[in-house]
Amino acid sequence: MPHDLLLGKNTPAGGGPEMTDLSDLGKRIASLNAQHRESDALGVLRGVLNDPENGRIALVSSFGAEAVVLLHMVASINKSTPVIFIDTQMLFYETLMYQADLTEQLGLWNVRIIRADEHEIAARDPQGTLHQSNPDACCALRKTRPLNLALEGHDGWITGRKRFQAGSRAALEFFEADEASGRIKINPLAHWTPQDVRAYMEGNDLPKHPLISKGYPSIGCAPCTSKVADGEDPRAGRWRGQEKTECGIHFADGAIVRKGIAA
Repeated sequence: MPHDLLLGKNTPAGGGPEMTDLSDLGKRIASLNAQHRESDALGVLRGVLNDPENGRIALVSSFGAEAVVLLHMVASINKSTPVIFIDTQMLFYETLMYQADLTEQLGLWNVRIIRADEHEIAARDPQGTLHQSNPDACCALRKTRPLNLALEGHDGWITGRKRFQAGSRAALEFFEADEASGRIKINPLAHWTPQDVRAYMEGNDLPKHPLISKGYPSIGCAPCTSKVADGEDPRAGRWRGQEKTECGIHFADGAIVRKGIAA
């Protein structure tokens, strides 16, 4: 069964990994990328999850449009792998139901549902309208801070990012350094195409997020996600009309990625 975690300013920080020397971290990343240069996504995941030298690894999942691929892969390797799901309390109802259904169907028994501290929400976004005036601050409050707290004690985390999703991800490798925390960030699907994702889902008869059929190929919080027309970039519906293309969880050179969506 999932664990519901309320995370905020009163959460103790203990148990986190010691800050890694950045030069050592860089060498470790380079070694892992060289080691897995010819690996496929499952090979990367098996190597990461089965090698104790990598420490404690968690999968961070949005349970969005393509999330089922990594969730299925992780479940096939080790169902006890920690899966962190951030409930921003602004998600689509369909996402919450999909998360519950997938967790049961895949037999993932270590899903950790995390939320921002209710006192911080009351102080900073009492009306639930912060996303309208300052979407970056809203993401920091409801996603980035809770995730950082949830990752305390972990040495790395798995993401579902792919090169095709945006220009800012075009050079994405299997492994990269999360320099702010000293953790390893793992991107097993970095080289996958939309056709690869579709083929894997169909080949394994995996259930689709219910909003995909309604015109949402990329799904985030309900207020900041809109339908995408035929021919548009799949992420065009995320923060439509704004420069913002990332929630703040993913950074490049220490800054939130704010580049335009790739054509």
